[in-house]
Amino acid sequence: MLRATLKSLLSRKLRLILSGLAVVLGVMFVAGAFVLTNTLGNAFDGLFSTVYSQTHVQVSGKTTIKGDGGGPDSMALLPASLVTQVEAADGVADAVGQVGVDGAHVIGPNGKVLSTSGAPRLGTNWTGEDALVHLAPGGHAPESDNQVVVNGYVAKQGNFKVGDQIGVITLGVKHTYQIVGIAEYSGGRNSIAGEQNVMFTTAEAQRVMLNQPGMFNAIDVKPKPGVSDTQLRDDVAAKIGPDYQVKTGAQLQKESSDAFTKALSFVNYILLGFAGVALFVGIFLILNTFSIIVAQRTKELALLRAIGGSRRQMINSVLVEAVVIGFLGSTIGLAAGIGIGALLAYVFTHIGGGELALHGIGIPPSAIIASYAVGIIVTVLAALIPAVRASRIPPVAAMRDAATPDKPLTKISLIGLAVFVVGAVALGFGLAGAGGATLGLILIGVLVSFIGVALLTPIISRPIVSGLGAIFTKWLPGMLGRRNSGRNPRRTAITAAALMVGIALITGINTVASSAKTSITALANTQVKADLIISGDQNSAGGAGNFDASVLTKTAAIPGVTEVSGLYSDRAIVDGKTTFVGAMSEPKALRDMFSVTPSQGNIDQLGADQVVVDKPTADKDGLKVGDPVTIQFAKGDPATFTLSGIYNKSDLLSGWILPASAAANFTVPQPSEGFIMVAGNASIDTVKNQVSTLLADSPEVNVTDISSFVDQQSKGIDSVLTIIQILLALAIIIAILGVINTLALSVLERTREIGLLRAIGLRRGQTMAMVTVESVVISVFGAVLGLVVGVGLGAAVVQALHDQGINKLSLPWGQMVVYLVLAAIVGVVAAVLPAIRAARTNVLAAISYE
Repeated sequence: MLRATLKSLLSRKLRLILSGLAVVLGVMFVAGAFVLTNTLGNAFDGLFSTVYSQTHVQVSGKTTIKGDGGGPDSMALLPASLVTQVEAADGVADAVGQVGVDGAHVIGPNGKVLSTSGAPRLGTNWTGEDALVHLAPGGHAPESDNQVVVNGYVAKQGNFKVGDQIGVITLGVKHTYQIVGIAEYSGGRNSIAGEQNVMFTTAEAQRVMLNQPGMFNAIDVKPKPGVSDTQLRDDVAAKIGPDYQVKTGAQLQKESSDAFTKALSFVNYILLGFAGVALFVGIFLILNTFSIIVAQRTKELALLRAIGGSRRQMINSVLVEAVVIGFLGSTIGLAAGIGIGALLAYVFTHIGGGELALHGIGIPPSAIIASYAVGIIVTVLAALIPAVRASRIPPVAAMRDAATPDKPLTKISLIGLAVFVVGAVALGFGLAGAGGATLGLILIGVLVSFIGVALLTPIISRPIVSGLGAIFTKWLPGMLGRRNSGRNPRRTAITAAALMVGIALITGINTVASSAKTSITALANTQVKADLIISGDQNSAGGAGNFDASVLTKTAAIPGVTEVSGLYSDRAIVDGKTTFVGAMSEPKALRDMFSVTPSQGNIDQLGADQVVVDKPTADKDGLKVGDPVTIQFAKGDPATFTLSGIYNKSDLLSGWILPASAAANFTVPQPSEGFIMVAGNASIDTVKNQVSTLLADSPEVNVTDISSFVDQQSKGIDSVLTIIQILLALAIIIAILGVINTLALSVLERTREIGLLRAIGLRRGQTMAMVTVESVVISVFGAVLGLVVGVGLGAAVVQALHDQGINKLSLPWGQMVVYLVLAAIVGVVAAVLPAIRAARTNVLAAISYE
């Protein structure tokens, strides 16, 4: 029986290839995700090993505000006196205060800030040459506060050389320096990992990077001969006490590597999520393939039953075929995944001219295990139902044609309805919020809902497919193609369902994104009363998106300007809870510019020790006007404020609002946004041009009207959408292969029928047209199904986000029309090979085909 199965498998090589493609593509994504993260992990292990190669022991402060996913930890500063104290510890040969902060934004010759593609823009103090860093010939160390050394990457990007003037923005303020040296790294590198680095004198670095003269954020400690790093760490820790952190270079290397690995795991989860989608779509393709294979092998399997084969042997026959296909597909998919993962790792490490070195291709055991486990298990599970169906074929079927009649759809439809209801309920609970189980319920709800829709698809496929194909009924090939697409609703449904999943996900995400943009626009137009907004890139570390507070004062003096307010923002600990806080230079702008109304107390004025908060937060924390609130900022000691006002819930603003004086202890003590109201008889464009002049020293900050500001905020949404659509494209490709596969195997199954049609006069062109119509109808049906399901999912998410300000349902009509058109094109393209094969069918051979 095994020999017969293998011979049957090898005799149909096209069937083997087509059924294995889905496994290959799905496994490729899974293996690629593991290889990418492992390869990058190895690369960053090597990076941190290089970074800390000259570090024996480092002293740093204990951070007061943890990032908690909302950004980096706050910076703890060390007084210069601590350097002297460390030097006095046993085993210390030398101690050097270090300043190193991400936030030195270099202005290029074109007046724009040099980009880094995500690598840090470091501002440090020059501490001399060592085995890692040295000065290129012709340069020297900075000798005065108006001189700097830049690394080779900055010099290369900006085409700078020794003696040139360079503009640098730190903490939202522009400074000008002279380049007196260019730093290079061991191995002839311009940077360690594509970072920019501007090196100041120590005093200047403290002033422009920390805004704290006489302070450092780390102390580098060197041991005396014969003193180990561990012993040095213990000696220093004993000397300075428990208020500081003392770690060896090996510890710092491991912590940095572990932190990156943790961050990289998030990327891995995303890639594996899309791999899951691809495999889910692939299941439809594999299931369809084996359904057709079993139908084609009906006579073969029945003959085997007639000569003594048991039902178990029939099941094993199909499952053996599935295992072979799964194994071969997993092997090829693993190899392709290794290649894709390595390629993506190379691209990632060389984006923007970075010089992060790869340390070999990482192929973890998890990649190999997951590839074979996923590929084989998914294929076997997808083949199980057709295998059981094959076992029930009676021997008498050997005397009938290969095609088997479809069973009634009542049972599968009832099961589909029940499954869909379960999925919808789980999705509903997840969207309503279920604590730690929210994400799991949403994922399970979406998955189960898709399965339910797929099970319901056969009962609706025949009338919908008939309706879609009605436009072709005046044409003989069109009429035949329409009937072919509707004659086997199960097969049509499975093929369409594969396409439905990808299009539904993209449509659902587009619906949420479109609704978010529409809601933001509506909020801006109805609740924002400001005429102009000053803003920059708030995702940029170190305050390049901030600007000098004097701009607000100068703007207020412009003729026609009636009110100006600046908004400062940072993270802080409020009554023991880490959260974002804001500070406003003119608190009454809450009412005047953002339509915020008071619930209790006064929100128009703020004293130096007063704070206001939104009503939901106050109710949650049990606060009322007059209560004391303790706030720990990024700098300084904890301060006590009095709650002087509570404002009603707003879709635009929430959280704690402080007076502008509190921003002195923010990480960046400069405003991040400014809001301007212009008199009705004044020209907004004129005021805008004058404010733009005031922002000349802040190239990453601009002033826009409301509509332009909303467009800027929407760019982030569009970027995320593009990435998602690219990743989901794999699922669409698998679905397209499903259409091709279904048609190709269907043509093989209908060889005799096509031969008879050709014998009674159907020409080759008409045969090709018949197959093409069938393909187009199935593809468009899948797209229509996907659009309906996607809009439903998107609308449900929008409803769940109603309280978050996304309260306007907006359908992406343009994209939906594009998807329908693309589905029709996909149908035409998918039909090319099967149509050619059908047209080339030898009439006499086809008639005698069994």
